[in-house]
Amino acid sequence: MPSVVFYFKVHQPRRLRHYTVFDIGENKNYFDEEKNFFYLERIVKKCYLPTLNIMLDLIKKTKNRFKFSLGITGILLENLKKHFPEIIKLLQKLAQTGCVEFIGENYYHSLSCLYSLKEFKEQVTKHRKLIKNLFNQEPLVFANTELIYFDDLAPIVKSLGFQAILTEGVPWILSWRSPAFLYEDPEKNIILLLRHFKLSDDVSFRFSAKWWEEWPLTADKFASWLNSFNGNGEVINLFMDFETFGEHQWSETGIFEFLKSLPFEVLKFKDLEFSLPSEVIKKYPVRDIFSSKTPLTWADTERDLSAWLGNEMQKECIEILYSLENQIPFHLKEIWRNFQTADHFYYMCTKWFADGDVHKYFSPYETPYDAYLNFRNVLEDLKLRINESNVKIYFRS
Repeated sequence: MPSVVFYFKVHQPRRLRHYTVFDIGENKNYFDEEKNFFYLERIVKKCYLPTLNIMLDLIKKTKNRFKFSLGITGILLENLKKHFPEIIKLLQKLAQTGCVEFIGENYYHSLSCLYSLKEFKEQVTKHRKLIKNLFNQEPLVFANTELIYFDDLAPIVKSLGFQAILTEGVPWILSWRSPAFLYEDPEKNIILLLRHFKLSDDVSFRFSAKWWEEWPLTADKFASWLNSFNGNGEVINLFMDFETFGEHQWSETGIFEFLKSLPFEVLKFKDLEFSLPSEVIKKYPVRDIFSSKTPLTWADTERDLSAWLGNEMQKECIEILYSLENQIPFHLKEIWRNFQTADHFYYMCTKWFADGDVHKYFSPYETPYDAYLNFRNVLEDLKLRINESNVKIYFRS
């Protein structure tokens, strides 16, 4: 009986305000709270509120047979608590059903696992505490920023109390093998659940694509595809952005009708069921090793870091940012950590081909160069404040 495992990544960054070279040393207001509220309010209305209500209703109507997992970044939870507490209450209702699992995440949606393991551990631990506080769950499964994974990360994640990692089922690593089984790292530290990229992207990217030979995608058709894994797989991992519902795929596409129907179409097949990540790692055996010496992600056709670290602008900014780690005073640490959010580097992406269209569409900047200059300016001001703070400490001592 194959298990359908849904994981939805839920994240919104704290966007930076327009910050010119003339603001350096003069303006300590880095974040555009008006713009951040505008985007958050829009996505709450278009996506979070309707989708979460539909999912709660589906759990009730299927008598708790519909299950899914959520990975919500800490910075988004902070903003929801501040501006839309009704979403937090709705998430708490979902948690109480026992049908929703909250996945461990990087609090700031950062790339810290590549630059500072100390910072990475602190950010993941901070997220774990927040999930426990808000939803009374201790995450057993971890999903890194953009599903970043590499072999050396496995023992570190295990040391933080996790039993499994969600990551991308990269086809050239799997070769002839299927992502529809459980895997583990070469040293057998931790279980790996691999995203079925084709089926996930059928919903998250191709759902409204009229050029696609399978358009329109109906719930019964998709359920029949899932049922084809009976005898050919044990876990069907459907990982996607939560914003698929209502934001990336607008309501007019029929995405909400698809969501409302899918659980019932799936459950028509007696050999299909919905399961949580923490359930399948207990139910099924590990079948093989999955290994990547270099970092992989779920992004773009390359499944690598090039969307965030593919050009010199991105590398320069992130290297300067992390070089400040040992100098940052306590009162500036939260700002520094918010600067680590991967979105800031994503906006500097210059991949203007098939993947690049996506990067351009979701950027608040006119060009990647504008994103770079803006980030460098706020970074220069932060460096000034660090130096001023350290001078004060020196003279006090």
